[in-house]
Amino acid sequence: MFSGTAYTQLTESLRRVHALGSVGELLSWDEQVNLPPGAAEQRAAQQAALAGAIHAAASDARIGGWLAELEKALASLDDDQRAVVRNARRDYDRATKLPADFVREKAAQGSRGYHAWAKAKAADNFADYAPVLERNLALSKREAGYLGWEGREYDYMIDRHDPGMNAAAIGRLFDELKRELVPLGRSIAQSPVRPRPEILRGFPVEGQRTFLREVTARLGFDYDRGRIDVSLHPFCTGTGSDVRMTTRFKEDEPLDSLFSAIHETGHGLYEQGLSPPDLGTALGIHAGMAVHESQSRLWENQVARSRGFWRCFEPRFRGMFPTQVAGVSSEDLHLAINAVAPTLIRVDADEVTYNLHIILRFELEKKLFAGELRVDRLPSAWRDSAQALLGLTPPTDREGVLQDVHWSDGSFGYFPSYCLGNMLAAQLWYRILQLRPSLEEDFTRGDFTWLLAWLRENIHAQGRRFDLLTLTRRVTGEELSPRHLVRYLRERYGPLYRI
Repeated sequence: MFSGTAYTQLTESLRRVHALGSVGELLSWDEQVNLPPGAAEQRAAQQAALAGAIHAAASDARIGGWLAELEKALASLDDDQRAVVRNARRDYDRATKLPADFVREKAAQGSRGYHAWAKAKAADNFADYAPVLERNLALSKREAGYLGWEGREYDYMIDRHDPGMNAAAIGRLFDELKRELVPLGRSIAQSPVRPRPEILRGFPVEGQRTFLREVTARLGFDYDRGRIDVSLHPFCTGTGSDVRMTTRFKEDEPLDSLFSAIHETGHGLYEQGLSPPDLGTALGIHAGMAVHESQSRLWENQVARSRGFWRCFEPRFRGMFPTQVAGVSSEDLHLAINAVAPTLIRVDADEVTYNLHIILRFELEKKLFAGELRVDRLPSAWRDSAQALLGLTPPTDREGVLQDVHWSDGSFGYFPSYCLGNMLAAQLWYRILQLRPSLEEDFTRGDFTWLLAWLRENIHAQGRRFDLLTLTRRVTGEELSPRHLVRYLRERYGPLYRI
């Protein structure tokens, strides 16, 4: 038996580490939303100092002592407590194996990398950005080495984002998905049905801002515990009672701001659904980025591209933008919302081709970490892969290798989470429809409460008790598989494009 003191002290310490981490998230949010251009180097120093403080707190020897005591008494712990101890051990071992100087160096480099990427993208100058990628790749390999992953560095990066996953397992899933997606995309491309996205032009930004805030609030995002701003690349950060989202606005692309905001709302709903008293422990931390992306993609795609959703919001959309949609029929609007056409830009991609963008990045990352591809060859390798997978060749690096922010801070291994999240979202969707066949009718009434409550109970409230594969089995009764995503895409887009 154990007294409970060690567990209490452990969880209090974990919450302190989490609180420090949340300060770092606010610094990162501010860096992309408000930071003056001339303050980049100062922010890098701030991030490095904070990373050092977080590392010191996370590697406190007392945590190791409490864990050792609790591990001797595992039989006396309940399932939740064992989950907390198991995850805390993983995090503690990682923290204690990473030198403090390395942690500060990597944090500073991540901050500098963001500004280098933003500048290189604006100038379409990959050559200036290449040294940043070289350094980030080297730092990632060093980190994997400190933690005993020599020779499996890319698996380490994947495991950081989605515990328990590796490149081989992801490769098998992606190969199966690719075999289905490429012919599906070709069939749609040969369809006589042609959506007209060009019909949506000239939407004032303030109107877009008002509309998307109304939509995201109706979905369930609590603006008393969160906010939405503007950034170069949309993102969501924070947790509990302080969740920060961003989107971006273009007058001639009103759906971009809306769906970006709904995507980030999915992330935000997940974070707001975690248990506040347990933040920092396995009971109050998300299960991994694939599960996180399943939430954002489900709300963005399965929900917000459905007919029921637009039966609810189309009247308000037309009321706010009467001139812009005066000659647009409901069917034309629905086709524009669900337009399928290959694009060079991942965040603009339709549901059918989006996953090919992820497969492209996954395959390039594997080669980078295996030493089969040099950083200076990335632009040409990207162009070749884009042509092979999407049938398009980027005319500029801004539309190719420079388009995404993720590599600027060394977030290798993150991209696969998007596609894994799409698979889980579709698998969850069919389980949800089994339980609630009238879900589309709920959407038509503007009622998203049943769906959110189900996700809160089955996904959000589970925290990190289970990894991606275990959670998938528990909630859907099946192994994670791409066949549900393929089924969903065929059922949604087959009728629309008459294939």
